Amino acid sequence: MSTYNHWFIRARLKTRQLLLLVALAEEGNIHRAAQVLSMTQPAASKLLKDLEDVLEVSLFDRLPRGMRPTWYGETMIRHARMALANLNQAHDEIGALKRGHYGQVGIGAITSPGLSLLPAAVAQVKQEHPSLRISLDIETSPVLLERLEQGKLDIVVGRLYEEHDKENLRYESLTEELVCAMTRPGHPLSSMSGLTLRDVVSASWIVPPAGSVLRHRFDLMFQQDGLAPPLHTVETSALLFITRMLQQSDMIAVVAEDVARYYAAHGIVTVLPLAMPCHMDAFGIITRSDRLLSPAAKVMMKALKQTSLVQYGRRLDVGD
Repeated sequence: MSTYNHWFIRARLKTRQLLLLVALAEEGNIHRAAQVLSMTQPAASKLLKDLEDVLEVSLFDRLPRGMRPTWYGETMIRHARMALANLNQAHDEIGALKRGHYGQVGIGAITSPGLSLLPAAVAQVKQEHPSLRISLDIETSPVLLERLEQGKLDIVVGRLYEEHDKENLRYESLTEELVCAMTRPGHPLSSMSGLTLRDVVSASWIVPPAGSVLRHRFDLMFQQDGLAPPLHTVETSALLFITRMLQQSDMIAVVAEDVARYYAAHGIVTVLPLAMPCHMDAFGIITRSDRLLSPAAKVMMKALKQTSLVQYGRRLDVGD
């Protein structure tokens, strides 16, 4: 299909229609959405009707006290957000390129590579390109992948699970994530030799929330050893709370090994000499296969791959 035959060219799709879709999704009311966009309500209603007429579907259900997106509306809103995010990024990159800079890059990571991989990669980029703007999110993989889909992130260092739609994703594996048990320094168990799961099953544990992959594997680890999972537990993934709680109690926490080693190196915790076979699945570098990386994202990608060789001994194609 010729570029000039796309439906949105024929329909003369307006940027304000994309803005209106997003505003309606956020406000749930056409009057408030019109106010946000500094237009009259009749003008907003006409923009929406024109778009619905072109698509030949209803994008919103009109309710007594507002508007709710239909399935068609949800689809258009998602793509409107992506298009607007891409336009904003294009504007920022062009401005940065005009000033002789590389622009900006958004990168997200789960906690373990956020501690072990990203600091060195970011430091390398900032040393070589001081003006490059970097935004960094540390979150769970599902949250990061949603932001990647929305165009809010360029690169994710995380996991892909079976339920994720992989059609437009590129994934390069880095390493498996080992886990371990950590306690406060001087904990009675920290100097015990030959420590086994039976020695810690009755202890108080800080564990990931129920329903998480690591929690399932943690419980399964005890069951496979013929033991019931620990009963005295606190469920959280908040590292600030975990480290503070360990400092003032004899609790044990199960965390990623890279995280525990980081805190142990600063004297905050001690890693117990306890075998923990409930490791997590491998994580890797994830990007969108249907979008070209910006100049800034390419710089960050190169640094990530070079740093991963040092950190994990894993050589990835650095590319251009």
